[in-house]
Amino acid sequence: MIHIVIGTKAQLIKMAPVMKELSLRGTDYNYISTGQHKETIEDILDNFKIKKPDIHLYSGKDITSVLSMIVWSLRILTLSLLKRKIIFRNDKRGIVLVHGDTLSTVIGALMGKLSGLKVGHVESGLRSFDIFQPFPEEIFRKITFRLSDIMFCPGEWAVNNLMKYRGKKINTHLNTLYDSLNYAAPSIELINDVQIPQDKFAVVTLHRFENVKNKEMLTKVIELLGSVSKKIRLIFILHNITEKKLIRYGLMEKLRNDPCIELRKRYDYFRFIKLMKNAEFVISDGGSNQEECSYLKKPVLLFRNVTERNEGLGQNAVISKFDQNIITDFIENYKELKGPETDEGIKPSAIIIDNCIDFI
Repeated sequence: MIHIVIGTKAQLIKMAPVMKELSLRGTDYNYISTGQHKETIEDILDNFKIKKPDIHLYSGKDITSVLSMIVWSLRILTLSLLKRKIIFRNDKRGIVLVHGDTLSTVIGALMGKLSGLKVGHVESGLRSFDIFQPFPEEIFRKITFRLSDIMFCPGEWAVNNLMKYRGKKINTHLNTLYDSLNYAAPSIELINDVQIPQDKFAVVTLHRFENVKNKEMLTKVIELLGSVSKKIRLIFILHNITEKKLIRYGLMEKLRNDPCIELRKRYDYFRFIKLMKNAEFVISDGGSNQEECSYLKKPVLLFRNVTERNEGLGQNAVISKFDQNIITDFIENYKELKGPETDEGIKPSAIIIDNCIDFI
């Protein structure tokens, strides 16, 4: 059997097409939720019309602090040891699919290994080669590589990053997010309840640890956004962690007092993509947003020093390095940036399922 362990919103968005592919083939699968994120999961399940988790390992509040993450991870690992036969339906030959670079990824891989099952890592091979950027994701990736029996890599560059690791490497050519966007496209066209400004605008979405970790860094980020808002209207989508940090550091009022920055709560996935598609460009620190913009051919300015992803670099994606000159050049020339061409015949989710079935 195929067991899918997911904890975060981003993981669910990217694994949704894998679940859809299994359902289309009439293949049963075991969806295990670690509960790392909860608030927006229901929206995504509804968006993609996929079943609710078969197993909930945790159903409390979203895990957002270091202390809560430690307590949560110990609880999940203990539960997986005590009830692994129930969690994995007494399966002895199946494969556990984990995704990405979160603590849920590592926990899911450990659960699989401790239960004597094979582990498949989706979105494998991504590296920044800097332990602290992004932190702790780069560490989680390296641990997961060691635990994986089969690695699904979104390009030859990712395969090459795994040459020193054991396990079978599969090139899916594109990220499963490509399938997610294709699935979402018809529904997005029908959405009419997202307020789209009449004038030109850009979307901002920031949440990474390195950008919100302290007042000094977040202040720098807000000042840079202020320089951009002098050129174009910004719609700032507030992640919970970002909103909390802005309030804690006394920076929220600065944003609210800027007439060219509009603050909005988070949308469900389909509505967010609707807004993004209508924007001139995107400012983000998220890897998934980098990938989405690549497939949508949308210019994206990455508020990061490095990125572990290859999509769009040198084409539609620019790493700002928090350098005002780079940011200014992007704002003045973003219309010249073109996204990469993709092979429309490739379906990463189908490649993953084909290989999982062969592997077990």
